[in-house]
Amino acid sequence: MVRCYWISLFLTFSCCLGVLHASVGDADPSYRSCLNDCEITGCVGEICFPQCNFSSDGASVDGPWYMQEPLYLRWKQWDCHSDCKYHCMVNREKDRAASGYEPVKYHGKWPFKRVFGIQEPASVAFSALNLAMHFHGWLSFFILLHYKLPAKADKKPYYEYAGLWHLYALLALNSWFWSAVFHSRDVDLTERLDYFSAIALLGYSLIVAILRSFNVRLEAARVMVSAPLLAFVTTHILYLNNYKLDYGWNMKVCVAMGVAQLLIWAIWGGVSGHPSRWKLWFVIVTGALAMLLEIYDFPPYEGFVDAHAAWHATTVPLTYLWWSFIKDDAEFRTSVQLNKVK
Repeated sequence: MVRCYWISLFLTFSCCLGVLHASVGDADPSYRSCLNDCEITGCVGEICFPQCNFSSDGASVDGPWYMQEPLYLRWKQWDCHSDCKYHCMVNREKDRAASGYEPVKYHGKWPFKRVFGIQEPASVAFSALNLAMHFHGWLSFFILLHYKLPAKADKKPYYEYAGLWHLYALLALNSWFWSAVFHSRDVDLTERLDYFSAIALLGYSLIVAILRSFNVRLEAARVMVSAPLLAFVTTHILYLNNYKLDYGWNMKVCVAMGVAQLLIWAIWGGVSGHPSRWKLWFVIVTGALAMLLEIYDFPPYEGFVDAHAAWHATTVPLTYLWWSFIKDDAEFRTSVQLNKVK
């Protein structure tokens, strides 16, 4: 179970570590000079941007309507200012590399190379892989419950936590989808959707950890346990969205929920003597080691794979192992229930 929780924790930490808006790169005089010139001329060297002839709301400034940027590019909001920043960054990094200097961050981000307008292609790819692995795990879990394991007379599975995991899968798929979108194009809307989806997943993961580890099966008891946590997570998201997007406070909340559920799973695995507890512990330990990538935070290799992208990559095999544990748990609890019936 920890596997899934490290995935949610990984994703949440990526959301919780707020992007700083001032870095060494954007304070560089050469970069700032290039940016100022570009916003006046609409060009960086020999590269010119037609959209620089239009205001931020898309209205024509000194050109006909048909010169506006195509819709398939405009939806990503690569406007004049964004393109100027990107190409000035690329040119400045080429000069720095030629002088033997290491890459630096610009506006809180490493200098990534775009691919078809995608801002961080490696992180997008790994997010998509995580989404695919969650879907595969959920589908195999569904097939196991409804086609391989014995069912009750009313066709319902013996496994009492099936519904919890189905909802978990939906939240995980939603969270990784918005992670891919956010890394594709970092704007205010995609940032918020990524953050809030990850927080919702992490909060729900804590609920599942408590319900499963304490073997809470009665619906009334589940509501009593879940309601306060659901209220807290909902209030937290509303606070960030409507009052203040406080990255520091958000990180504290995410760390507290993440650490709490990991401790619950780790202790429960030892106390319960679950037959597949080694999978649980492996996910916890491996996940903890993988987080060192976020602490190290190296620049992107060849402009594509940085520490954060590598961190997302580690969650792909862990997701497979996590869903393997969930399926083992379904088989284990089903056998226990069948023995009681006999």
